Amino acid sequence: MAVIVQKYGGTSVGDVPKIKAVARRIQDTHGDGNHVVVVLSAMGRETDRLLDLALDISDEPDKREMDVLISTGEQVSVSLLAMTLKSLRVNAISLLAHQVKIETDSAFGRARIVKIDSDKILEELSSGKVVIVAGFQGVDDRGDTTTLGRGGSDTSAVAIAAALKADVCEIYTDVEGVYTTDPNICSEARKLERISYDEMLEMASLGARVLQTRSVEFAKKFKVPIHVRSSFQDSTGTIVTEEDKDMESAVVSGVTYNKDEAKITVTKVPNRPGTASRLFTPISQADIVVDMIIQNVGTDDLTDLTFTIPKDDFEKALRLVKATAKEINAQDVLADPNISKVSIIGTGMRSHSGVAATMFTVLANEGINIMMISTSEIKISCVIESKYTELAVRVLHDAFGLGEKEKISR
Repeated sequence: MAVIVQKYGGTSVGDVPKIKAVARRIQDTHGDGNHVVVVLSAMGRETDRLLDLALDISDEPDKREMDVLISTGEQVSVSLLAMTLKSLRVNAISLLAHQVKIETDSAFGRARIVKIDSDKILEELSSGKVVIVAGFQGVDDRGDTTTLGRGGSDTSAVAIAAALKADVCEIYTDVEGVYTTDPNICSEARKLERISYDEMLEMASLGARVLQTRSVEFAKKFKVPIHVRSSFQDSTGTIVTEEDKDMESAVVSGVTYNKDEAKITVTKVPNRPGTASRLFTPISQADIVVDMIIQNVGTDDLTDLTFTIPKDDFEKALRLVKATAKEINAQDVLADPNISKVSIIGTGMRSHSGVAATMFTVLANEGINIMMISTSEIKISCVIESKYTELAVRVLHDAFGLGEKEKISR
């Protein structure tokens, strides 16, 4: 019997009719003779509603208590699905993180999974039950409830699939699969049949919202095949798997964008050992993730340093940087929240030249100025003015032939 892990996001279980539709899909999978484990998110925008409640109480709610609060959304959805399956005469049981148990560290709001005890799940599967696990939540070594951060149910599902050595982890969402770019921006976007872990990891980290980055990291580490599918259609989606030779035939596989970043520049920074450490240590201690960093060539023992951070952390980071800049006698701190990062991704870049030149030329022809550049073996990212995002995505998608079916078929 195959072991199949299915994850359903909030839009898939947004109301009772949708929960019933999910239950029928699970009933069919279970009826085919498979062991089925289901991981659920909270219903619809329930997590946002709970967050708003907390913010009505306090501008800075206690992180531990916040996790206790927002983890309740998944408890509601798993219990409702279990009831629905039982009404269809499918034996099912709902389990919370402390019952499984999904052990994490104690970083409330962004906890990382340490290990999963699969014994309870295996015990219930062996009795013929569909096991429904609350996604997004965990428990630390003190028994406190933790949450994994936005999109954490994806990570829960893949981690459980890895612990069970499942045959596949199916991620059901409101899109049909992984596209060459956002179809809402580019009507020529096409669905990919297959994509490598590395490409998906870059796409997830650079703005594509189909899968959470940590879930792809888990999948790559434990070689868990992911099938991204639509909750509302029965069509085949996109398989995220190990790289093969055919994947290198496409130089670029996708174009992503991220408008949720901001840029900070510190001017006339003393160019001496330890200065960068003094700037970035307070940011790190505040749990703010720094993305791109550029330091200009110094003159007169002074240099300019520019970096990007998540827009949600912009005000906090700006306060910290201004305080540090004063301490180290930097001249000024400049801030720009109106930027976006546009990226091209593809394993074929490893063996093809001229990709960067093409990207830069295409953007230049449209009068789009590049503020910052970051590269890896399989991606090139450019920071541009936010107002040019959609235009940049469309022209890059066209320049690399991503709308042509023969270019993207895997």
